[in-house]
Amino acid sequence: MIRLEVTHGAAQGASHASSADVVRLGRSFDSDLVLPDALVSGEHARVVRAGDGYVLRDLRSTNGTAVVRAGERVPLDEERGRELPLASGDVIELGGGAEVVRIAVTLAEDEGDARVVAMRSIDELGRAADAIERDGGRLRALYDVQKRVGAADDLNAVVQAVCEGALSLVPGATHVTVVLREDDEGTPSYVPIVTRVRGQKGPAAQAIPVTRSVFRKVVSERAAVIAADAPREVAQTESLMGAQIRSVLGVPLWRGDEILGVLQMDNRESAGVFTSADLDVCAVLAHHASLAVANARLVQRLRAAEERLRKENAFLKTREESRRVGKGEQEIVGSSSAMRALFDQLHKVVDTRVTVLIEGETGVGKELIAAAVHYRSRRRTQLFVSQNCAAMPENLLESELFGHKKGSFTGAHEDKKGLFEIADGGTLFLDEVTEMPLSLQSKLLRVLQEGEIRPIGATQEKRVNVRIVAATNRNVEREVKEGRFREDLFYRLSVFPIRVPPLRERREDIPLLAEHFLKRYTSELGKPAAGYAQQAMELLQAYDWPGNVRELQNEVQRLVIQIDPGGFVTPEFLSPRIRQIEGVVDKVRPTKGTLREMMDQLERWLLIESLREHDNNKTAAARSLGITREGLHKKLRGFGL
Repeated sequence: MIRLEVTHGAAQGASHASSADVVRLGRSFDSDLVLPDALVSGEHARVVRAGDGYVLRDLRSTNGTAVVRAGERVPLDEERGRELPLASGDVIELGGGAEVVRIAVTLAEDEGDARVVAMRSIDELGRAADAIERDGGRLRALYDVQKRVGAADDLNAVVQAVCEGALSLVPGATHVTVVLREDDEGTPSYVPIVTRVRGQKGPAAQAIPVTRSVFRKVVSERAAVIAADAPREVAQTESLMGAQIRSVLGVPLWRGDEILGVLQMDNRESAGVFTSADLDVCAVLAHHASLAVANARLVQRLRAAEERLRKENAFLKTREESRRVGKGEQEIVGSSSAMRALFDQLHKVVDTRVTVLIEGETGVGKELIAAAVHYRSRRRTQLFVSQNCAAMPENLLESELFGHKKGSFTGAHEDKKGLFEIADGGTLFLDEVTEMPLSLQSKLLRVLQEGEIRPIGATQEKRVNVRIVAATNRNVEREVKEGRFREDLFYRLSVFPIRVPPLRERREDIPLLAEHFLKRYTSELGKPAAGYAQQAMELLQAYDWPGNVRELQNEVQRLVIQIDPGGFVTPEFLSPRIRQIEGVVDKVRPTKGTLREMMDQLERWLLIESLREHDNNKTAAARSLGITREGLHKKLRGFGL
């Protein structure tokens, strides 16, 4: 058994002695040793029996666990492992600093060992059915018990059916206990699940001590054991004497080489020993109970996984539905000729399987176009998943896209699905794809060519049906020439390129966008606005918007915050960089006409002024205007200059 005594901490002086398989240490009230210290987690650590000794297992606590042995402190962490065997004289430390909790460990040997009357290995138990066939009464009873066990639909019902069946099949048994192995990683630990008492309805009112010596022999020898008249013949062990057991029958529950648990039957009312016939019938019961327990646990895990996936899917579908409303075609605002041409391209490509490459400056709305490709297609009922390739370092990006297997690298504590697998059947949007490292570009190329992914640490590929939509604000051809992007991947991605025009090339859409954002933010902030003053709108249209639609969106949000409720957006509320054009407008004073005519007059004046400032140097003038030399020549020809 083990004795734990708190020598430092809020519970100093408290102790816990136990021969149980598991001793729980933590702040929660259901812990075996309750430690109300701030640095102790709710379920901080466990002391678990391992063979004839105990190990300390850290449960990934927040503030850490360590063992001090002979003056040396050994932390339990990822590097050294989360488990450590315990010895008498060890000191367990939970937390750290001045508020550390220290627990002294003392181990004591059991006082005796069970005297075995009969023992049969697992291999021999498989032949026990032959003996039962000669006892017609027990055979019929066993058949009825197996039907009840087989009809149980969860682990608790299986365990209860096994207990009731054991009491009906073994008349000499007064108590039946089922001990099951915990579904934990690391050193195996066994926990009593339920005890049934003959003549009582439901589980026993209090826990019944497990006969430690018999239990250990069942697990270590992988055999069924009958112990004789306990108080006189089983060396007076503490657990047997404390429970006043006359005789004990322990049968393993197993699956292959793994011991799932132990079925223990006790006789506590009269002298007598369980017989070989009792062992035979319990062996057959245990054989079927083992299968039922294994299946029930599998079903339990599957149901938990199904429920978790159901909740995840519900969350993702809700989020994607909001994305569909928020980022679908409703928010693609524009009626200019450039946008009409873009919509026409979308209409042609949405219901194909080809890869789409969206090019455009930062802030033009490339993700909105990608979402439109998905939500206007037949894949709209599946997931639309996006990933910015510039937002993660190479190792994390590979795991995020392709997933990983448990243990494939430090920190990979469980299997993880990648975005390709999550988006199976839907669309994966890779933003800033030119920022992807060359090593990952080859893996992406394989997905596009073969439709297969291989998670990190996996040995087999997985088939995925994912449509790739990529986006970049760089010149991909230049990236290829300079060796930063694979040429073969470029050809695969640019099957159907779409260029999203910058806002300065579709100025007629600025009033529509400004009104759209004004309506959104007045609704969100609960602050009505009368609209835009004419001069304010003229300034918005005259500005070049280097940040494109995103810059306009942020500007309108700031305007709504500034204006008085119900007021107009006037020029004084605009950002200084936008108002800089105001003096130019006053200086030019275009003659009244259509908006296009006045804008042409203003643009003509700006071209002339720029050429004058740079002594008719067209290259310098084009650079100051933010356009190419060819673009400047084209504009000059258009104005007859």
